[in-house]
Amino acid sequence: MSKLVHFYSHNSGLLVSKTLGHLAICALAMAVALVLALPAGVYLGHRHRGSVLAVNIANVLRAIPSLALIAIGFDLLGLSPVNVQVALVALAIPPILTNALTAVGNVDPDAVESARGMGMNERQILTRIELPLSWPLIFAGIRSASVFVIATATLAGLAGGGGLGNIVLNQPDYHLSGLIGATLVICVLAFVLDALLAALQRLLTPRGLSIAPQLKTLMPPTMSTGANPLGPKAVKAATVPPEPAP
Repeated sequence: MSKLVHFYSHNSGLLVSKTLGHLAICALAMAVALVLALPAGVYLGHRHRGSVLAVNIANVLRAIPSLALIAIGFDLLGLSPVNVQVALVALAIPPILTNALTAVGNVDPDAVESARGMGMNERQILTRIELPLSWPLIFAGIRSASVFVIATATLAGLAGGGGLGNIVLNQPDYHLSGLIGATLVICVLAFVLDALLAALQRLLTPRGLSIAPQLKTLMPPTMSTGANPLGPKAVKAATVPPEPAP
């Protein structure tokens, strides 16, 4: 513990610079993934076409190890940060694409047909009905992708991409305390970013889709499980027919 405190106190400037570099790598990868995957998933979900092909492509990208993509990039691009960006984008696309496609494609058809009956065109249906109802699941994919990217961006140190991976993968210079210290910073970044995205998700979620905490206590737990809150005697009394009048 004393060595870890010593590392933080004597390398604060290094940690700040490496953290900013790490965030820059992640931000670029997430921006590219969002531009590629989010519109495609929303469009395919709205049209209800190409879902099988999109899911299969996402599964292929999910199955390829990021380290293998970086190794392949060595032969094509040499030692370059582009290798890391390609690997991180391939890692971020699957959850964003599949969640957007599933969220928009599974919007209640009755709501969509009602919007068409009111005279809305396809663009209005997408922006006023489908997207507002889909934001919770879409943001779940973005949150998952961001955590994956922050954790995997450590591999940038292998390709000269910078970031906190330079400390984690350079134990001879920074020793075990540096490895643990940089790893803890990466964990904190992942938790903080996930919390920020969760807050943004709550702001963008329509109020009708979220239940206030004080309203959740109005329904007894037995009601949610289908049990009778009055107990088995009430059920028995309700099922026994009354005796006929004399």
